[in-house]
Amino acid sequence: MVHDKIVKQNTFRQKGFSLIELLIVVAIILIIAAIAIPNLLRAKMAANESSAVASIRTINTAMITYQSSYPTVGFATSLSNLGGVAPCTPSSTTACLIDSQLASGVKSGYNFTATGAGGPPAVQYFTTAIPTVVNQTGIRSFCSFEDAVIRVQQTGAGIPSQAACEALSPLNQ
Repeated sequence: MVHDKIVKQNTFRQKGFSLIELLIVVAIILIIAAIAIPNLLRAKMAANESSAVASIRTINTAMITYQSSYPTVGFATSLSNLGGVAPCTPSSTTACLIDSQLASGVKSGYNFTATGAGGPPAVQYFTTAIPTVVNQTGIRSFCSFEDAVIRVQQTGAGIPSQAACEALSPLNQ
């Protein structure tokens, strides 16, 4: 009988986890998180860059469509001229060619600009996508002009002019 009491007491003591076991589990979870979080941030920046490239392509297409639709104006003088809020009625000031978020100039961690020049009609345009915070929302900057080739600035710095854009290497995708 004494032996049964000792066995019951030992069984009771073994229920649950000791403090050391809990600390080991927490340490393992922290190590896994330390490995996963930087990879998650890199994946988010890569997704933002892909979105920026797709947005530059969209702007290029919208500029060509705008020029065809409004030949006396030429290319749009600003990014906002390519957009419009729903319900949108197409005109030379709100062409309804891009979504209102992109037309606002900020999307997926990037700041966008687009300007038409020359003319009238405007015969040139220049568009950029610059990370809002370099090394947090994106690493590289992108630009394009009327040749519709997307070029990349590897450092994420601003691209001040069409001539500066022309000097950059094309994006290899």
